[in-house]
Amino acid sequence: MRSSGLLLLKFLFFLFTPILTVKGGAFVGTYGINYGRIADNIPSPDKVVLLLKQAKIRNVRIYDADHTVLQAFSGTGLDLVVGLPNGFLKEMSSNADHALTWVKDNVQSFLPQTRIRGIAIGNEVLGGGDSELAGALLGAAKNVYNALKKMNLEETVQITTAHSQAVFADSYPPSSCVFKENVVQFMKPLLEFFDQIGSPFCLNAYPFLAYTYNPTEIDINYALFKPTEGIYDAKTNLRYDNMLDAQIDAAYMALEDAGFKEMEVMITETGWASKGDSDEPAATPENARTYNYNLRKRLAKKKGTPLRPKTVLKAYIFALFNENSKPGKSSETHFGLFKPDGTISYDIGFNSLKSDASKSKAASCFVALVISVSAFLVML
Repeated sequence: MRSSGLLLLKFLFFLFTPILTVKGGAFVGTYGINYGRIADNIPSPDKVVLLLKQAKIRNVRIYDADHTVLQAFSGTGLDLVVGLPNGFLKEMSSNADHALTWVKDNVQSFLPQTRIRGIAIGNEVLGGGDSELAGALLGAAKNVYNALKKMNLEETVQITTAHSQAVFADSYPPSSCVFKENVVQFMKPLLEFFDQIGSPFCLNAYPFLAYTYNPTEIDINYALFKPTEGIYDAKTNLRYDNMLDAQIDAAYMALEDAGFKEMEVMITETGWASKGDSDEPAATPENARTYNYNLRKRLAKKKGTPLRPKTVLKAYIFALFNENSKPGKSSETHFGLFKPDGTISYDIGFNSLKSDASKSKAASCFVALVISVSAFLVML
């Protein structure tokens, strides 16, 4: 009886011991999330970590380098991209020492416990009309990269910057896409630098916005990954059954036109609002659920786009929570997969924080009971 009890105890130990795997790179798998915090009612960072782990979402982007968040992510195994906000770009571009200090304080000091895998240098800087800010982007990226290099972190932490659709002159059909003339002067040297250091082209792509601005010209089914005729691009002889793939291939065509055919396109933001103003009728819970559910299925297939079928698409979803303090239209505050209390905004396969916490507690009690019985058996 004692030997059978020991065998049972060994089996239970193996069964409930977590298996830890460590992989390199800034992005593991295909699915990630943007953890925005422009709100006064969202959960604390430690509860957010619990929510992310329950949802099995490993790749996370934040828009700053808040130390409370970085500390909460310590030891969790979650991969984090921190942000250098636009307001810091001019300073970081003109002063390499400030860039070095920022990297020391906000990245190096938290490694390796907090798995910081990337730094996003600004957000949607090019195409925004601020030529001074656009002119500072490359210098800031170079100074931050050189700071990482001095600390031997350039292979651990990847430098990127996210672009909006505003950098393109035209994206329909995808084969016609090129960068705007007033963007090229800033974009080309930036792409040259990113090509040298192996960084992808990061794109914030929103079929929701494209449809909202052109509801009479775009089939909503095409925007939502639902069955549709789609579009045919005669120049490339490719057919598109969803808008996101077309937006991504448009970016690939613009990169090819600029001389960077081999650069990968990664989606750093995409999502669909569940509520909006009167001129945003497509912002409904059902449409948001359909888009995000179908997007999750599409990413799970680990496939590329019609133009780049062998380059597996990776995407960060916008966003983790509804953010009630964001300025602008009502839709801006309703992109979250989760509500501020941790419950789901709609069902795409994730569980609410509260219900999952209860399940976890029940599971822990069950495990404790089984281990107690096993220990009793060992003593027999």
